[in-house]
Amino acid sequence: MPDDGYRYELFEGHLVKMTPAGYTHDLYDMRVGSRLAVHVGQHGLGQVTTAETGSRSATDPDTERTPDAAFVSQARIDAAGEEQGYWTAAPDLAVEVASPNDTYTAVASKAMDWLDSGSRAVMVVDPRRESVTVSGSRSDIVILTGDEVLEIQDAVPGWTLPLRELFG
Repeated sequence: MPDDGYRYELFEGHLVKMTPAGYTHDLYDMRVGSRLAVHVGQHGLGQVTTAETGSRSATDPDTERTPDAAFVSQARIDAAGEEQGYWTAAPDLAVEVASPNDTYTAVASKAMDWLDSGSRAVMVVDPRRESVTVSGSRSDIVILTGDEVLEIQDAVPGWTLPLRELFG
């Protein structure tokens, strides 16, 4: 990896430079990640990680991506054993927070890559539009706004997040 102060992801064997996210991005990342971690911890559902923990979702060529937050179920952790490096599969839930420099196409493409790699759901937080897009498959896509409440039962049982709490 280049030692130039940037973070990188590996997509189909090619390095992709990650621009610094910024203050607002990190606020939303923390809001989602902390609420998710509390619920997961209280119910013993598995583990929640943040942007420093990557997942290897494909090999030959390698794809190693880093979601802004992720959830992996306890059953999958138990089956895989202790991981020392990248998690060797897509997380059950991948969370992406759109940055001001991100294009809609790039974020949507990354969300679909997570699903294609085996994530049960992908959550994209868009602070500019105060919306959350939840994808369970390429054809199961829901956009939440306003007073709606996020629920991703297939990926994280029992977890809810009122959007007013996230964006308020």
